[in-house]
Amino acid sequence: MTDSSELPASMGKVARRELALQGLTRLEQFDGLSAKDLLAIHGVGPKAIRILREHLDQEGRALAP
Repeated sequence: MTDSSELPASMGKVARRELALQGLTRLEQFDGLSAKDLLAIHGVGPKAIRILREHLDQEGRALAP
């Protein structure tokens, strides 16, 4: 499997894999999703959310409140 994901590698393999299984591989796909939505996905925890928020912020994006 090739990794064409924009998700940060620092997020961890399990979180990245599980997000990809949900079709979430590009940062713009997180617009409108909340941390609560993402935490409901197996393998996605608070650390992954923190890392994701940092990368979204760098792109001028954010998770929904």
